[in-house]
Amino acid sequence: MASNRPKQTPRPIEEWAQTEAIFASIGDGAIATDEFGKITRINKAALDVLGFRRAEVIHQWFPRVIIPFDENGQPMSLIDRPITQAFLIGKPISHKMYYQRKDGSRVPVQVTVSPIVNNNRPVGAIEVFRDITQEYEIDQMKSEFISLASHQLRTPLSAIKTYAHMLLDGYLGELTPPQRRSLRTIVGASNRMNELISTLLNVARIESGSVAVTSKPVHMKKLIEEILKELEHTAKNKEVNLELVSTRRNPTVVTDNLIAKEIITNLLTNAIKYTSEQTTVKVTITSRARRLIIGVHDQGFGIPEQVHDKIFTKFFRAPNVVKRETTGTGLGLYLVKGLAEQLGGKIWFESKENVGSSFYFSLPQAE
Repeated sequence: MASNRPKQTPRPIEEWAQTEAIFASIGDGAIATDEFGKITRINKAALDVLGFRRAEVIHQWFPRVIIPFDENGQPMSLIDRPITQAFLIGKPISHKMYYQRKDGSRVPVQVTVSPIVNNNRPVGAIEVFRDITQEYEIDQMKSEFISLASHQLRTPLSAIKTYAHMLLDGYLGELTPPQRRSLRTIVGASNRMNELISTLLNVARIESGSVAVTSKPVHMKKLIEEILKELEHTAKNKEVNLELVSTRRNPTVVTDNLIAKEIITNLLTNAIKYTSEQTTVKVTITSRARRLIIGVHDQGFGIPEQVHDKIFTKFFRAPNVVKRETTGTGLGLYLVKGLAEQLGGKIWFESKENVGSSFYFSLPQAE
């Protein structure tokens, strides 16, 4: 005979034990904090990666125990940490970084932090991370291969370009119109190949930490005017108007002129390439909180919201762009972000699909 006795709910101690068992069974490192940032739970996987004992971290302030470094090996400020960002925006944050072990060594980790929200207020956070040392080693091997291959490609490519130009200039006899058109195609293709090799070498330099920064005062408005002049022909072919708007008369920063130029040129080239015809690409120069901010605004394809977090990753191209523009490596914005960080700058964007994008690049301003 079935019992009519009401089903008993688990007692608080049973609920606690069940929660602890679930938390401990997570395969990756897991850390839970309260609303004040104190560690309330940590599983064995996290302790194994970081080299701590449980008693050394429980009830400790998270930022004091878990020491982070960015992908360039620089200490991360409290405001830039994923756990802080998760608290501020109330949404999960994912990031690659380094954690410092108890013995002082560093381990590369993929971190995902999710805020615990109660009544629309963050009351804690759960961070899950995993050791990606093997992935980093594989990535480093790929970078070394790309660098070596790119260097080796430079020599035969130079020969192709040299002889193609000699043929076009008539050094080896007169050419028929079809021959001349074919050679122009060869020159154009070799120029694009050279640009790709340069991009690959720059990516390899960033990832190996061998980018040399030579800082000096740079008049940003003058630099951008030079870049716009160089891109005038490209924009004209696309029927795109280029415009510069500055709220500062003589905006100056102390930075590397060549690297800053490469960053802005890349952003502008992208804007021209991915914007609609007969529109305007506008460059703005503003300042805020002792930082000079360069904005590049287009009226182009825009970036779908669901891929915003991937836009600066290596080899990524937004799906709406791939459908319309088949050429491209997905390295441009990855390179731009790496170069901006080398200068102590920041880069971010705002975008809406089928409306346009605004990319911003900021640098510390000269006093």
